Amino acid sequence: MSRQPSNQSSESVELDPRWSAVLSRDASADGQFVYGVRTTGVYCRPSSSARLPRAENVVFFDSAAEAEAAGFRPSKRAAADRTGLAEQHAAVVEAACRLIAEAEWLPTLAELAVHARMSPWHFHRVFKAVTGLTPKGYANAHRADKVRRKLTDSGRITDALYDGGFNSNSRFYEASAGLLGMSPTDYRKGGASLEIRFAVGECFLGAILVAQSPRGVCAILLGDDPNRLVQDLQDQFHSATLIGGDAHFERLMAEVVGFIEAPKLGLNLPLDLQGTAFQQRVWQALAQIPPGTTASYAQIAQRIGAPTASRAVALACAANHLAVAIPCHRVVRSDGALSGYRWGVERKRALLDREGRAAEHASGPAANVAKTR
Repeated sequence: MSRQPSNQSSESVELDPRWSAVLSRDASADGQFVYGVRTTGVYCRPSSSARLPRAENVVFFDSAAEAEAAGFRPSKRAAADRTGLAEQHAAVVEAACRLIAEAEWLPTLAELAVHARMSPWHFHRVFKAVTGLTPKGYANAHRADKVRRKLTDSGRITDALYDGGFNSNSRFYEASAGLLGMSPTDYRKGGASLEIRFAVGECFLGAILVAQSPRGVCAILLGDDPNRLVQDLQDQFHSATLIGGDAHFERLMAEVVGFIEAPKLGLNLPLDLQGTAFQQRVWQALAQIPPGTTASYAQIAQRIGAPTASRAVALACAANHLAVAIPCHRVVRSDGALSGYRWGVERKRALLDREGRAAEHASGPAANVAKTR
């Protein structure tokens, strides 16, 4: 491939403000662009400690991917820089999450960006890349977690209102459906007025139960005993009204069973995810693991910016009520061995084997599938 995507002359490079950032090794410009060196065929980020090139040999790219598409490769220093940058980003996001957790009122994107010493746009992109959630999405999940705990502990809606960072009843009640999936009063009563529709069927893994709340599919449970699955649903929604599915629900059930049989087809249904902020970060990361591949608990912990939280990642996987839709079966131990699975290790093995065969069939016999990435 050509290594000259534009006719950037020495003079135009020297006049480009990005060249000033390269000369000063400006770390604040990292993530905004990279520069390639025509004579060596490598690219670096602005703050790279590599020897500075001549201006006539420099070409700018908006991203590393664009540089690689033009035929440049990361230098050894660039590879080390990317590792260091990932660590810096993880630290920035960890600090932002701590700020959200400790703030009396939820900070704005602009306020979080100021603390991170980044532009709001750049901070938003970094935060989502590390956690899988936008800053607002993470803040809302954290707020929902605080509200749930307060409603459970004290039962006082006023306590939950102020502990969640709301300054008025109206704002709290407007947001409660999104935070809790129901009104605060209903949540405090254990979802007494909530209606859950469900049906039990069969798939290649055995019995399957699918349940739907007004917000979306809230449970996909697997097992050997259909009656036990219904009991598990009752335990999960102990005060809700459970209603057997009608003909319309049977079509939804068929769609879910088809998805279980072939996850690569995707599930085009809304999901009702109820979990803590940390659990939602883990579940978002799991959703990014493609069928036919796996990741370790440690890798997921790294991806969400919590490298020491492997055990907590495993607990979040165990708390998942949406089998396959949230693919916790694709998470394995660091040595590649299968570990525990909410619905049994044999089902986990069966799911991975089927996904591996499907990926191999799609890519040809030489494909290397179902491997730890």
